[in-house]
Amino acid sequence: MNRITLVTGGSRSGKSRYALEAAKAFPRRLFVATAVPFDEEMKQRVAKHRAERGDAFRTVEETENLASALRAVPPDIQVVLIDCLTVWIGNLMHRYGAEQAWFPPIDEFLGALTRPPCHIILVTNEVGMGIVPEHPMGRRFRDIAGAVNGRVAAAADRVVFMVSGIPVVIKDGGRAA
Repeated sequence: MNRITLVTGGSRSGKSRYALEAAKAFPRRLFVATAVPFDEEMKQRVAKHRAERGDAFRTVEETENLASALRAVPPDIQVVLIDCLTVWIGNLMHRYGAEQAWFPPIDEFLGALTRPPCHIILVTNEVGMGIVPEHPMGRRFRDIAGAVNGRVAAAADRVVFMVSGIPVVIKDGGRAA
């Protein structure tokens, strides 16, 4: 049975490192990168992440249509690691307009999670534990990310919350801990 694992937590909490290690339990892996390297600092982050993965993963860059990326997973792949959902939501806001409250690709992606082609590990940021953003766009982003995270967590078999590099399992086997 294909399982879905959601790895969430704050910035720099160790989410990606944990997800990479979890995916390495499978010999045939696919990494779906959602980042758009739009400035020099982001280009350096992307290069660092690529170096961390090395050649241990096949990599697909998909910045908007994650449902399509899941439908296109080759049959020999055992695990897909998508990093990260909050960057993807930012991409959708840029593409469709920051004033929208929801985006069609989100529903398509959530639908694709009902029929995972293999094991899936998803990385996301927990954005609802800080201050309320000053700008309406920031609040909209927080609201959309929170809704997506909640729906993905509900669909996930396992949810891991990273705190200062320490994984805390908050759902396992479909039940909250």
